[in-house]
Amino acid sequence: MSKARPFPPMVWVVVALLRPLFTVATKRDRRGIAKLPPVGGYVIAAKHLSYLDPFLLGFWATDQGVPPRFLVKDPLLEVPIVGWVLRKARQIPVYRGTDSASDSLRDAVAAVDAGQVVIVYPEGTMTRDPACWPMTGRTGAVRIAHESGRPLFPVAQWGAQDIMWPYKKGLQPFPRKTIHIWVGDPIDLSDLGSNPTEDQLLAKTAVLMAAITELQAQIRGELPATPPIDVHTLDTPKTNLEGN
Repeated sequence: MSKARPFPPMVWVVVALLRPLFTVATKRDRRGIAKLPPVGGYVIAAKHLSYLDPFLLGFWATDQGVPPRFLVKDPLLEVPIVGWVLRKARQIPVYRGTDSASDSLRDAVAAVDAGQVVIVYPEGTMTRDPACWPMTGRTGAVRIAHESGRPLFPVAQWGAQDIMWPYKKGLQPFPRKTIHIWVGDPIDLSDLGSNPTEDQLLAKTAVLMAAITELQAQIRGELPATPPIDVHTLDTPKTNLEGN
């Protein structure tokens, strides 16, 4: 397999438009990159804390020679221009609450099998925690990694929320913010066996979210003051990809 991963032309267009802006507007603290395989597919499970962080995480990925493939909620595909760009950039739609929901899992596994990198937000939504700590997670990221037999890496982000706070309009670009993206050690899935139960998948997802929380705690220099919010109590549609 070639070390180079092919980029869809639309990804290069987006990179050309946004890279100069992010290069000038942000400082970067990137750690753990050497843990990522230079060839072959894998899964990244990242914390979602701002409307901006998909762009900043994509910026980070392209700097590693990785064309990012995010799981994208299907309503975004209906937005004029935005949906067209997402399709041309080969992002993977998640059709929530429909008979096509399982296609997202199939497509994500196929992408990883083909040597691509799939980025999943295991919480299934942007954080609802007032202090932006990770919530509990859904099982999609673990399922994709397990079914593809490829590594699953926890990734913590911090800094995007200082530019755009979750669920609040407006930007605060100045002073220039540092965007921290740290990669943790891959999550060991070897004990799941060939046909894991839902309880096993949930337990492994808890391990994944704990790893993301630990990374974020190291970045922030503090620990969460409260237990994680349970995503299963949130009023958000669940897909087969997200699992329990």
